[in-house]
Amino acid sequence: MVDKVNGNENNRAIDTKWEAKHPAFDPNIYEEILDPDLCTKQLEYLILNDTLLMMTFLEAGPRIPRGILQGNFQDLGNYHQCLGINREIDHMVIAGKYCHIGIGLSDLEILGDTIELDNAIKAIDTVKDEIHLYERLGKNLNFVGGIERKKTLRTDAVTVSNVRFTVAICVPKPCSVRQALPNLIGTELIHFEEHFCRFKNDKPWAPGLYVAIVVFSLIGLLTILSTSYDIWNTLIRKRDPKSLNTICLSFSAYTNSRRLITFKPVRGTLECVDGIRAITMAWIVIGHSFGVFPPLINNIDYFRWIMSFGSIWLTTAYMAVDTFFMLSGLMVVYTTVGKFSSMKLLKKLHLFYLNRLVRLYPLLATTVLLQASVVFYMYDGAMWTLVGFVTEECRTNWWLTLLYVQNFFQPICVSHSWYLAIDMQLYVLSPLVLVWVLSGKKKRAWSALIVALLVSLTASSIYNFVNNFPGSTIQAILEVNERYGRYYYFNTLTRCSPFFVGMCFGYLIHFWREKRIRLTRILNYILWIVNLTILWLAFYVSTPMKRDDYDNQTLDNIANSFMRPAWALGLGWIIIACAEGYGGPINWFLSLQIWKLPSRLSYALYLLHAPIQIIIVGAASQHVYFTVSNFFYIFCSQSVIIFIVSFVITILVDSPCSTLFKEFLQSGLKKSESDQQGDERATKNQPVTSQQQNESAIK
Repeated sequence: MVDKVNGNENNRAIDTKWEAKHPAFDPNIYEEILDPDLCTKQLEYLILNDTLLMMTFLEAGPRIPRGILQGNFQDLGNYHQCLGINREIDHMVIAGKYCHIGIGLSDLEILGDTIELDNAIKAIDTVKDEIHLYERLGKNLNFVGGIERKKTLRTDAVTVSNVRFTVAICVPKPCSVRQALPNLIGTELIHFEEHFCRFKNDKPWAPGLYVAIVVFSLIGLLTILSTSYDIWNTLIRKRDPKSLNTICLSFSAYTNSRRLITFKPVRGTLECVDGIRAITMAWIVIGHSFGVFPPLINNIDYFRWIMSFGSIWLTTAYMAVDTFFMLSGLMVVYTTVGKFSSMKLLKKLHLFYLNRLVRLYPLLATTVLLQASVVFYMYDGAMWTLVGFVTEECRTNWWLTLLYVQNFFQPICVSHSWYLAIDMQLYVLSPLVLVWVLSGKKKRAWSALIVALLVSLTASSIYNFVNNFPGSTIQAILEVNERYGRYYYFNTLTRCSPFFVGMCFGYLIHFWREKRIRLTRILNYILWIVNLTILWLAFYVSTPMKRDDYDNQTLDNIANSFMRPAWALGLGWIIIACAEGYGGPINWFLSLQIWKLPSRLSYALYLLHAPIQIIIVGAASQHVYFTVSNFFYIFCSQSVIIFIVSFVITILVDSPCSTLFKEFLQSGLKKSESDQQGDERATKNQPVTSQQQNESAIK
């Protein structure tokens, strides 16, 4: 175990990293295959006897990167052509090995047309400031909650003399890059550094893969048996489904899929929340699709767009997570107030926590297992080292994710699951407020809610003003401010205020309906105008911070302290207005049936979208040209895959486990309680989806 302390004396944090016992790519393999004598023999054969095979190696790389003036300093070569080389000649096998090397300008001139390269390099001075800014942006922009990709540029200042390039090269398998390069390109590269090499069958199997095979095979078998039992009895024998054994039906793909796509109106449901949840989930997915992508040939165009006003909807996508925090707090109160008493909550506190854990664990554990095993072996590509990095981190830190403490440790297995950790921690603390809210006395309830909100706002504001964090993620990236992510973005204290705002609105909806409050049309319009203004200010406040000359720490501290609760406040009003009949066309739009299925799948979509996006990026073999419309096209294609995978995993894992947990846990609870009917009514009136709704804001 290696402990490294980062930060100054006032801001220390221990970055704990365990050495991987089962690395994604075994480093010993690359040393074992090196054979200088065999390499010399193969190179001599290529040069003297097989020009075509020699050209196959050369065509796969290296070459001068295209789009240098557009900020591209990397060439991926031809990964699949290189690894496809496998020819047996004279009792030896000549196979390809794909490597990435970093070289400077003087060595790059050897690879191609020096006149073309000189003209490009001379023009770098005209865009060097933008290239430098993009280097700072690109260092951390390709993150999914802490997953870092290799940066292309490695300089603190971009000048003609210190530009570094990354190029791919294909060499015979037993050769080192330094031994093979002079023979392949006809001269020797003086200064270069080897980043990594890949060849066929270089992914050793790990224990996690065997576990995954057993687990998913068992799930598949249970699904086949349960579905057969279901179809035989309901479709062939025409038996009433209610007369069948619930446990035997739990893994039935037929019943689970039918339940998932069947929507029945339930009294007390907040219909508009389905729309908010589905749209927010789409916002998160598209935000990550614009942040995690294959290498771009026009990096500067991407940077210019990111820094422009037109990208405001993307650079503020981090507010989407605050939407889920608000929904989580709202549902914790809304699904309990008026249905449970304080004493009943205290007596059943273990079930309050257990129900939450067992409902969230199956999909989370499935995602962790997939990320640590199956995902890595699904495919391959020139950027597959990214997938290997994520896999390796999951193999060492998986248990931190299952304990919901991953926001305190870097890096994170299932990187974007830091939200679940904070949400679970806030859920654990929620009974401190709920016990007063459920007391039946309105003054105590409001006092507890307001005190909790004020304490969270005061504590987080003091913390923010003391630490002086950047006011936006883009600003933090440009400043290469590592403290921002560790001490602010993943910090429970700085992210808790939307949760308590949501708790206030959950009780306000109950209070409003009980008092039957009515608004005049003019007052309703005024409240909507004020609310939309608050939302716009919270949405816009980080935009001026993208300017390179921006320097206003006071505004940063104010934004960090209040823009998130302000966003939650605006969304809370939208929900209560829609619930009480003051939403108009907004309520109609958010309550459309089209949002029901994405809302039910939102938890699976949240967990699975990032691993799928990383697979797509890792499989890339060529650069992508950036335009907003092109990235929207990529987002649409990714969304189809993510939606299908989420639907399947929900049917095979989440739905069966939900049925089993209800059968074993809730049935036992009903038998032991005298107010059985009240509990059943409370369960049926869950407001966000037709399923359990107080489990998570994204379920």
